Amino acid sequence: MELNTRTTDEQQLIAGCRDGKPKAQKAIYELYAPAMMSVCYRYVNDMETAKDLLQDGFIKLFTKIDSFSGTGAFGGWVRRIFVTTSLEFLRQTNALKLSTSIDEFEYFIENEDVSTLDKISADDIMKCISQLSDGYRTVFNLYAIEGYSHAEIAEMLNINEVTSRSQFMRARKILQKSVQELVK
Repeated sequence: MELNTRTTDEQQLIAGCRDGKPKAQKAIYELYAPAMMSVCYRYVNDMETAKDLLQDGFIKLFTKIDSFSGTGAFGGWVRRIFVTTSLEFLRQTNALKLSTSIDEFEYFIENEDVSTLDKISADDIMKCISQLSDGYRTVFNLYAIEGYSHAEIAEMLNINEVTSRSQFMRARKILQKSVQELVK
């Protein structure tokens, strides 16, 4: 019953946004802003820039709300807008110049004991991710957190699929070292 009410409420808010009603826009903003701020921050690792991207993302959301078909989850559509907004910013600032070939990558990755992860917090892990370079962090976020395939990432970032894999593997190796340092 609660899911139906939420779905109905969300549909009413979407309809209100399509009609340009400020109350509906405010409700959508309040519902999604905290999570979308986290998305933006994960990509740019700078709070002021993330706030700007949050604002840009909501402007896009409200101007493009008519393009939401209603066939998928609204939350997924919203998330895609903010990921795309963040990637556009990174492209404009040339932060995504990824040119490392997988051929240059050392394939050895140490296996970590799962109990190691029990010794650190989610905040510690997010801090380690935030310390990655823009390129590594972007590919890592898209693949490990957002769930995109390397083919999708390659298309989104206009890079080779092999480069996406390489950047992810390097990011993962750097994160493993960072986690080892935290545990010591």
